[in-house]
Order: sequence, then C-alpha cells, then structure tokens
Amino acid sequence: MARPKPWHVEDELWAVIEPLLPKVERRTHHPGRKRHPDRLVFQGILFVLHTGIAWEHLPQELGFGSGMTCWRRLAEWTEAGVWPRLHETLLAKLRSSDALDFSRAAVDGSHPGVKRGAKTGRSPVDRGRTGSKHHLITDATGIPLAVTLTCGNRNDVTQLIPLLQTVPPVRGKRGRPRRRPDVALGDRGYDHDKYRHLVRGLGVKPRIARRGTEHGSGLGTQRWVVERTFAHLHWFRRLRIRWEIRDDIHEAFLSLGCSLICWRKLCSLR
Repeated sequence: MARPKPWHVEDELWAVIEPLLPKVERRTHHPGRKRHPDRLVFQGILFVLHTGIAWEHLPQELGFGSGMTCWRRLAEWTEAGVWPRLHETLLAKLRSSDALDFSRAAVDGSHPGVKRGAKTGRSPVDRGRTGSKHHLITDATGIPLAVTLTCGNRNDVTQLIPLLQTVPPVRGKRGRPRRRPDVALGDRGYDHDKYRHLVRGLGVKPRIARRGTEHGSGLGTQRWVVERTFAHLHWFRRLRIRWEIRDDIHEAFLSLGCSLICWRKLCSLR
C-alpha cells in the first residue's frame, strides 16, 4: 500500500478543520466562477508548506488550483483567525487524551533564513544580516504550545513574557482551561532577574541557567525537547527561509506547522 503524501488531508483531519473555515455563500445573481473546493486549496497550501515551492510554480495538475488561488485563500483564512483556533482545538484534544504535560515548559529562539518583509532586523548572530526570529514554547514532551515571530535583533529574554502570554487557554478536561505551565525552562539567553520576577508574577516558577556558571546544570536533559520541536518545525521547508513579505502569512505557516505536529502526536496515540 502506497504511503500517502504529507500534503494529503485525511478525512479525520478535515473534519477538524472544515468547521473552522469561514462560510462563503455564492451569489444568486452574477455568481461568477465556481469557488475552488476548500479541501483541495488547503492541500495546495500544505504542498507549499512542505516543499517550499514558489506559489507561481504550484503544479495545477495535482488539482490544488492556481498558486494565487491558494495564496488568497490562505490570506483569507489567516484574517479570519483559522490557524490559532485550529492549534487550540488540537491542543484540547491532546489534553483530553492526557498527552499534554504542563508540569514544565521549555522556551527557545531560532533564526531562520530570511529574504525580506516586516518583522526583520539586523541579526546579531549572522554578521548583521537582516533576519527574523522564531520564538517557541513547548510542554514537557515537546508539543508546541505557542510560537511567535519577531525581528532578528530582539533578545530572547524580551520575548519570554509575551511567549508565556501567547499560550492559549487549553480545554479538554472538566474545570478551568489550563494556560500556564508550573515551571518555565530556559537557557542562559534568558538569564535576567527582572524577567524571573515577571515570570513568577504569572504564577510560573522560572528555572533558567545563569551566565558564567559551568555547564552541567541539568536543564539540558529537560529542555532539549524544544530544540527537537524546532527541528520538526524547520522540516517544513517553507519555514527554513522566510520568503513572505507579509509577516502574518509567515506566522500563519508557523501556526499551521505547530498544528500539524500536534496532529501527528494525536495520530500516534491511536
């Protein structure tokens, strides 16, 4: 049996996504061309995410529609807030399956390659080249809870509080939604007493390595999961280099990548 392509949308996943998409009614008078099916367009978006291909080179013989059709639909769904809701829905499913571990969370930042666009700045780790930065927080097992995009010259520690505040309220169990981890793990880039105090103000215990201390603090045995999740995110070729001028489109791809990682985890629990 042939293995399905990674951009193929199975029925179970589409059953989660379809209710989140905005409904577009066709006009009665002067309806114009029939709208390309949402499921095929979504597969075209996944094809671009996985392969990194330019929109204008999207192979129409696969039935996805034109690259411009897929781009416009991606922009339309991004404006409607589809991707954060999809990620939140999948996190709730993981929590209901006891697959989320909020006992601790790991944070880190990563510099993807960048060409142009908003939220770019001179990267201090890449000879001053213009760049962007991905900031990621995961649960104790590496499931992505939230991801943000900033200019490449923003220090990791300045994004610690915004990253913790970006974690959505995760439902899936009776009672109040879970939003904050018990402990936040960070490397030496997050070493600042001011931010330790701010983290405690959110009800989270900071465990951050201090500069100038010897290696072997033990944090690496717990926070390596965030680095693994970055590797999984950057396995999507469209996220390795930021080609999008519009920052919201790149953020849409980031959120969609996190959702797909969550979906794979759900499938592994079957």
